[in-house]
Amino acid sequence: MWVWKAGASLRLRGLQPAGVPGRRLLRSHAASQAGSNWARCWHCGDSGRGDGFFCPRCRALQPPDPTRDYFSLMDCNRSFKIDITKLQNRYQQLQRLIHPDFFSQKSQTEKDFSEKHSTLVNDAYKTLLAPLSRGLYLLKLHGIEIPEGTDYEMDNQFLMEIMEINEKLAEAESEDAVADVESTVQAKQKEFTDNVKMAFEQDDFEKAKEILTKMKYFSNVEEKVKLKKIPL
Repeated sequence: MWVWKAGASLRLRGLQPAGVPGRRLLRSHAASQAGSNWARCWHCGDSGRGDGFFCPRCRALQPPDPTRDYFSLMDCNRSFKIDITKLQNRYQQLQRLIHPDFFSQKSQTEKDFSEKHSTLVNDAYKTLLAPLSRGLYLLKLHGIEIPEGTDYEMDNQFLMEIMEINEKLAEAESEDAVADVESTVQAKQKEFTDNVKMAFEQDDFEKAKEILTKMKYFSNVEEKVKLKKIPL
């Protein structure tokens, strides 16, 4: 249980690898952008523009580009509003090309790079898929962060609302009662998502920060709902 005190701050808690037939080069806006950061190939020394993954000359897998952000990597516009279907397709395309399973017979260097690429792609996909993590990441790209474990001033009305929802969940003894709380939380998150999208469209990053902070509170309640639904 949380201890609540109204008026107080709360603690927030294409691409084609050599030797893998049938894999076509994946060209995209993100790939062309990555080409501008191309360094010399570790294997053959070529300095030509690549696709961000493979050397254009020897097709050796290259290390991840540290200058590429998640939006560029996943070929999405740097915006809160993204095409989820496009994101999912990009994720599947990249995993078919850089997944470690396809490099089991390659050099240890390429195996290591593949592991790093795969981890990076997974992190990027998960971050951009969910509205809350996407918004927090977008804020971070604008130099604004909401640190974990720090207090953030919220108005009394919002604190009372959160307290009441938590109490209602704690007292819920039936599936219907839990579902009622879950429905309330989902509706609030949908409202916050719409509002934060508008804030980002208006470049109102402080407003976006405020809304995302509220979304974090409700995200904590969502986790409690999930635990409540697990049979003892």
